[in-house]
Amino acid sequence: MVNLGILCVGNMLMRDEGVGPRMAEELRAHCEFPDTVEVLDRGVLGMALLSDIRRFDALLVVDAVDGTGHPPGTVVRFGPSDIAPYEALHGAHDARLIDVLQAAALLGPIPETHCLGVQVLDRSPPAFSIGLTPPVEAAIPLLLAAVLDFIRGHGGME
Repeated sequence: MVNLGILCVGNMLMRDEGVGPRMAEELRAHCEFPDTVEVLDRGVLGMALLSDIRRFDALLVVDAVDGTGHPPGTVVRFGPSDIAPYEALHGAHDARLIDVLQAAALLGPIPETHCLGVQVLDRSPPAFSIGLTPPVEAAIPLLLAAVLDFIRGHGGME
């Protein structure tokens, strides 16, 4: 049986950047999973994610993305190396997902990793602002369906 991690990342104080934590909230509120599926809300922890990543056989990262060329609210699927250009660094100590995965690979095998993102409208409000913009909030049901399809496809639920 596959040990599956759903790693939801982002900063809920920065409008659309909070799509990962919002998805973790949705999954916990509306879904029950077997012990082989774990939903993690990890904020923007960078290299602190190493211990989480190495625990799983398969990993789905859910995050906000920007610069995809798609309209705000579009759900997109990426591989870890494909998402790197669309990720925003939040500070001098941040690391992109690909950087964290490369560091994890130095320690041994890493999980099969996939990424789902939502094209943002506003990921950098001038002041802290909780809540997704309307087009990104409207994408939550589609993102939830995509996450559940991933889980089903990896044997995490029927």
